[in-house]
Amino acid sequence: MPKPKDRAAAPRRNAAFGFIFVSAVISAMSIGIMVPILPNLLRQFTGGDTASAAEWNVVFATCGGAMSFLAGPILGMMADRWGRRPVLLVCLAGLGLDFLFMAFAPSLAWLLVGRLISGATSGVFSTANAYVADVTAPEKRAQAFGWMGAAFNVGFLAGPALGGLLGSVNLRLPFMAAAALTLANAVYGWLVLPESLPPERRVARFVPSKANPLGSLRLLRSRVGLPGLAGIYFLNQLAQMVWPSIFVLYIGYRYGWSPATVGFVMMAGGVMGVGVQSFLVRPVIRRFGEQGAMLAGAVASLIAFCWYGLAPNGWTYLACMPISCLAGLMNPGLQGLMTRLVGVDEQGQLQGANQSMAGLSSVIGPSLFGLSFAWAIRHPSFGLPGLPLLIAAAIMAGCVIVGVRLRVRPQGRARAA
Repeated sequence: MPKPKDRAAAPRRNAAFGFIFVSAVISAMSIGIMVPILPNLLRQFTGGDTASAAEWNVVFATCGGAMSFLAGPILGMMADRWGRRPVLLVCLAGLGLDFLFMAFAPSLAWLLVGRLISGATSGVFSTANAYVADVTAPEKRAQAFGWMGAAFNVGFLAGPALGGLLGSVNLRLPFMAAAALTLANAVYGWLVLPESLPPERRVARFVPSKANPLGSLRLLRSRVGLPGLAGIYFLNQLAQMVWPSIFVLYIGYRYGWSPATVGFVMMAGGVMGVGVQSFLVRPVIRRFGEQGAMLAGAVASLIAFCWYGLAPNGWTYLACMPISCLAGLMNPGLQGLMTRLVGVDEQGQLQGANQSMAGLSSVIGPSLFGLSFAWAIRHPSFGLPGLPLLIAAAIMAGCVIVGVRLRVRPQGRARAA
């Protein structure tokens, strides 16, 4: 029988997960609101030139990614030393400030300042993942990370559609709405979100040597199987960078979709993603394990990138969405495996290292995908407007190869707080 203390802890853990789930939904909605609009705002600043807007999008994403690369290990170490709650609140405030810059910036330079602030405080989802690891038993984490993925998709159900509708009125209006939602989320968290990491489970001191990208990589090399999983995580993050880098510009250029249409298509993708991560993750992991779920998601992503890159019209593009949404199986399995290979006092460092790798992908991805897209549309005779998506497919093929060869045996070292 569970001890009285265990019975009392269960409702606290469930309530804490509920708080973090709602926080993730609101953050995703805020980001989703601006996704269909930012490339069009950049195009407005560049006089309507799509290729120039793509190049500026590269600059913005690269600078934000560089800041995230540097800040990720610092935020992760702070979360292990002082707890998840204060780091999460600071990150939410930074994201809200970035939206305010985008809402009122008079020039590209001011927009860039906002991106730098956002990159320096871009630990919302990595800190939320560490929080989930704190309050969830190791064997249940993959399912919990599936729910976190569903939270992100729930936010994208309404966010892009709302952003597209507001953007049709005024391109700055979506950013005002996103700022209001994000800052309200920060206030909500300050009022009701409990701390997930008790003092006795925190690291004794802040270690500067671990609070940098190179130091954080030592953790990723310290466990058997973790380097391979980290490599898959990086490659997947790099491939997924194709979406923020060129998605809006690509489908607007190739299919002529309006911002409102883009928003509704993203909303439809979010509905499918929620279905996969809410109802398929658990049975797939029960049947095939975390590594099987990870591989299934990687294969689905590979197929989808190839399909999207070659789709000659909008209807063909839409037909691939049921396959594409199965990519949502990948991250829960991957995160579940990774968090079970480190201790409770290292979850923040792990997520900080993951954020750093995501930041590095944000440095490389925009140039890789944005510049290849700009080249493709400036050389239409080659007939390859989907070139960036085909490059992403090749990267996902690397994920599949590494995942098939990898042998991971999680020991369940980490215990829930």
